[in-house]
Amino acid sequence: MKTAIITIGDEILIGQIVDTNSAWMSKKLTEAGYEVEEKISIGDNAQQIKDTIKDAFERVDVILTTGGIGPTKDDITKKTLCEYFGTELVFDESVLANINHVISNFTTLNPLTRDQAYVPKDCTVIQNKVGTAPITWFEKGEKVLVSMPGVPYEMKYNMENEIIPRLQTKYNAEAYVSQVLLVGGYTESNLAIHLTDFENNLPEGFGLAYLPSPRLMKLRLFVKGEQRTRELENEVLKLKTLLGDAILAEKDIPLEKILGERLSEKNLTLGTAESCTGGYIAHLITTIPGSSTYFKGSIVSYSNEIKCNVLNVSESNLIEYGAVSESVVLEMAKGAQKTLNVDCVIAVSGIAGPDGGSDDKPVGTVWIATAIKDKIEAKRYQFGKYREANIIGASNTGLLQLLRMIKD
Repeated sequence: MKTAIITIGDEILIGQIVDTNSAWMSKKLTEAGYEVEEKISIGDNAQQIKDTIKDAFERVDVILTTGGIGPTKDDITKKTLCEYFGTELVFDESVLANINHVISNFTTLNPLTRDQAYVPKDCTVIQNKVGTAPITWFEKGEKVLVSMPGVPYEMKYNMENEIIPRLQTKYNAEAYVSQVLLVGGYTESNLAIHLTDFENNLPEGFGLAYLPSPRLMKLRLFVKGEQRTRELENEVLKLKTLLGDAILAEKDIPLEKILGERLSEKNLTLGTAESCTGGYIAHLITTIPGSSTYFKGSIVSYSNEIKCNVLNVSESNLIEYGAVSESVVLEMAKGAQKTLNVDCVIAVSGIAGPDGGSDDKPVGTVWIATAIKDKIEAKRYQFGKYREANIIGASNTGLLQLLRMIKD
């Protein structure tokens, strides 16, 4: 069964928002065994919407659309779908009841929100339990079109709880079975070289996907058909033998969650002292629910003044070695341990760029110190020329360095 994803909204085309919906939907559809033939982004233009649907239906069985079904004037998808399918809008009391239920805790019904209870007459209405815009399911022969909200959390809830289960009832598909391994210590090309023979000898139908992020790599081994689970397990064992301690986790899990689990297991507390990362490490750590049980705080010592006055970094070391140095980052770690009263620390100082580098310390130079009680180590890393990648890479590396210290 072939599918197409159409994201609708002028705000996508002009770059006001990033289309994350189609990427997430593609992943979920593929995992369920459905082939995604194409992804298309179009504006809030009635004729373009109708032309795109007509064209896509020549190649696919199912079209999933997001966007354009809210309460404002630019939301024209619902009316346009009525024109395409030759139907009209009718008022649905059950949709109104659902809207009142959804908004009851934070606002009252207004005329625009009430108008969302108008739905196409000839469709199946699916109540949106997490939003006010209903989902509409159209069937035309063996073809299906589903219109969903563009709000990501609303789309995700309804895809997982309503749309994919309904598609599975209507269309048979073999789901993929897969295994994700989180790997550290390799670049994408080095890892691919290391796994060349493994990939060349994979059984028919198997695939290995490389999903890189700065200083980390996700490997996804997959094959279609649950009956091939045992084969998948055998190939995973081969991967584990080849990669050994480079494997950080055997599931798709953020590095900061792995670190949090290790800290909790050993009853250790954590703090950070950050310069070039500007608090990004603390941000990653605190995205994990329950992180307050082990994470106590962060000192963003962006200036030398804060390094000296708050972290007790010696002015003489700053003058002699510079802020981006082993001596300074070690003092940052020790100072944070004392000031925050924690067992573990990640301290980072570097040159994120794009300016500020020198011959001996080019842009991308980062010193990272990690400490566990009285054990401390510092390492120099050389990242690239781009600020955002350097900040993310340094943050991931700091988490990884501490994780390995805990493991050792």
